[in-house]
Amino acid sequence: MEIERQSPETQGVSVKLLSTVDLGPEIEGMEGRELRMRLVIMEPGAVFGPLHDHKDRPGIVYILQGTITDHRNGIATEYGPGVGWPEDHKTLHWLENKGSVQAIEISVDIVHKKP
Repeated sequence: MEIERQSPETQGVSVKLLSTVDLGPEIEGMEGRELRMRLVIMEPGAVFGPLHDHKDRPGIVYILQGTITDHRNGIATEYGPGVGWPEDHKTLHWLENKGSVQAIEISVDIVHKKP
C-alpha cells in the first residue's frame, strides 16, 4: 500500500486520440480489440496516475519532447525524447513530469473496443 500512497491522481495531463484500427478483421482472434494511438501532453508538474497496470492492454511509448519519469517497482526512471518504455502484463506504474517544459508522448496500445 505504500506505493499507492505515493502515486497521486492524474492532473495536468491532456490526451488526444489520434487513430484506431479495428483488429478483428485484421488478425484472427482479435475480435473486439483495437490498436490505438494517442498524443499525451503532460504539463510541468503533471501526474498520470494513480498506480495502474497494463494487463490485457500492451503498448509502447515514444517521447517527442521533455522528460517523463516512470515509477515502477519502487524505481523512478527518467525518459527523454525517443523510445520510452514498453507496457506489458507485468507493468504496474504511474508517471510524472518533473521538468519545467511540457512532456509530449505518443502512446500506442491494444485495447478492448468501447461499445
